[in-house]
Amino acid sequence: MSGHLENSDLLIVLGGDGSMLRAARLTANHKIPLLSINMGRLGFLAEVQPAEWPDRVQQAMAGDYWIEERMMVSAGHHRAGELLNSYEALNEVVISRGQFARVIRMNIFIDGGFLTTITADGLIMATATGSTAYALAAGGPILPPELQNILLIPLAPHLSLDRGVVLSKGVTVRVEISTDHTAALTVDGQFEIELTDGDEIILQASPSVGRFVRLQERTYFYRTLMRRLGFQTGKR
Repeated sequence: MSGHLENSDLLIVLGGDGSMLRAARLTANHKIPLLSINMGRLGFLAEVQPAEWPDRVQQAMAGDYWIEERMMVSAGHHRAGELLNSYEALNEVVISRGQFARVIRMNIFIDGGFLTTITADGLIMATATGSTAYALAAGGPILPPELQNILLIPLAPHLSLDRGVVLSKGVTVRVEISTDHTAALTVDGQFEIELTDGDEIILQASPSVGRFVRLQERTYFYRTLMRRLGFQTGKR
């Protein structure tokens, strides 16, 4: 697959948001723009609806589009001072409790400085793109896609910080896990890594970005957002 990507100018993705998330991670290092034809449900990331694909694909092939770049994050999984693995995400990285319905404790540091300790079911660390996904369902704010901030959203916190925090561009987040049972790290909701007591997750902006083909005007985001959420009822 990698060999094909190196010679590609554009990748057309047929599917829903999950397909776009996988494609973004796959192509980020190759700087290949993605054109999504929505075959899923909501299609927050999609540019083209099924009924309009022939005209829209022809428009893209003619070069009549612009490229929207979206920040991605890189998360390193550390244990006893050793980096076990690192992961790229377009939407979010989530630390959560494992199979038992018991909270975990997380010590959060921003650029090396202690922020707070939260006791909760988990913590969402989202990009602006991810602010309309799991973070939105958990009560977080909506960020426009061009922002390069990291959003922290506690999940069901107990006597802890219970508000979302929007962090400055360029920060590094370190989370220390304290638990007497297993926890989990989930990347873009698509694969899960087991965490144990003492593990650390270090998250920061990735040098790679998601590159999306846009055929609409540059002010598309808010109109599309309201339509996807079902809040657009016409002019007043």
